[in-house]
Amino acid sequence: MTLLYTILALVVLGVFLAVVLFVVARRFHVVEDPRIDQTESLLPGANCGACGFPGCRAMAEALVKEDDISSLFCPVGGADTMKSVAEFLGKAAAEREPEVAVVRCAGSCALRPDGTAVRARLSTYDGARSCAIEASTYSGDTGCSFGCLGQGDCVVVCDFDAIHINPASGLPEVVEANCTSCGKCVKACPKAIIELRRRGPKGRRVFVSCVSRDKGAVTRKACAVGCIGCGKCVKVCEFEAISLENNLAYIDPVKCRLCRKCVSECPQNTIIEVGFPAKKI
Repeated sequence: MTLLYTILALVVLGVFLAVVLFVVARRFHVVEDPRIDQTESLLPGANCGACGFPGCRAMAEALVKEDDISSLFCPVGGADTMKSVAEFLGKAAAEREPEVAVVRCAGSCALRPDGTAVRARLSTYDGARSCAIEASTYSGDTGCSFGCLGQGDCVVVCDFDAIHINPASGLPEVVEANCTSCGKCVKACPKAIIELRRRGPKGRRVFVSCVSRDKGAVTRKACAVGCIGCGKCVKVCEFEAISLENNLAYIDPVKCRLCRKCVSECPQNTIIEVGFPAKKI
């Protein structure tokens, strides 16, 4: 008899709780715009956070709720995805030129001296294989304290297999076909040598592959291809696309007309040209 009462009590309690849950669900029910699901299906589903939201779902909610979506952009999906979303929602989306990650350090193992003279004045790092940890306690194995540490933090955070460490040079290399310009590698690099730049017409672009702010004489000893701040590239540029600050040249991708005069003028071969056809000999 006691067992029967126990079962009945549990049944009554279960029914009561079910009624309570039903009332609460109806009372606090939130009506969600059905367009959010459809908008999310138009997004790439990478959930990388490059758009500034924690995932594609949050991005879809913002796209549906905001009247002006010109400030919202999905780097992974690019202009085509944003155009599809804008057409579906009946809103106008701002167009942006495709970008790609570039590594602004060309100081490979062969080009940055690593001899006993350098090691004599540097401490030896023997810690975790992480650029972030190494950068906080150590300047690197060479005389350049601005260059790539080569531990691959950028590789670890990339969800698209778009960046790898070249074992020969010790430097990261970007696989442009896989790069979605999500910017994770940019944030992961403690030396700030990775930058998102415009892909450029036909994938052509010119940039300074150095971030060293040391004076010319110091940079020249530390790296054979480091920017020495001579300013020759600034003088030869007819479009005022190159600036020189803190002993370092920088090429503005918006102003640059890809004439490449700066490339041949640079005495250190620091300025890199990408995507151009091979020069005729």
